[in-house]
Amino acid sequence: MGQVVVNAESTLQASPDQVLGALSDYTGVRSRMLTEHFSEYEVREGGQGEGTVVHWKLAATKKRVRDCLFTVSAPAGDRLVERDANSSMVTTWTVTPADGGARVHVTTTWDGAGGVGGFFERTFAPKGLQRIYDAQLAKLGSVLGS
Repeated sequence: MGQVVVNAESTLQASPDQVLGALSDYTGVRSRMLTEHFSEYEVREGGQGEGTVVHWKLAATKKRVRDCLFTVSAPAGDRLVERDANSSMVTTWTVTPADGGARVHVTTTWDGAGGVGGFFERTFAPKGLQRIYDAQLAKLGSVLGS
């Protein structure tokens, strides 16, 4: 068993505060960032940043669907951390200043399976999830007018 790590990044033409505010808006902007891979999206508590509890199902493939229940924390002024109660998955969204805008970096980690299945998970899951994040970041850019 090994840890699986996925990274994606985009630079948007909006201020870091605007981007972080949009990412923290689970009742509005975040629901508009979803791709066809997400279903059953529901904000269960809060809705704005720290303390939010949000549920969704993520279909990474037709056969692999994760039932996610994330609790959001904001441990620093430039990031949101989403921890899944149903698995070891942790997603961190970090927003930093960039030339005339903001750089958004998303990292997701989880404890992968062992054996042959774990090999395929570590090999293919990051590429698939990175494509999903790239699409979400493009949608975020559209919402912010980038």
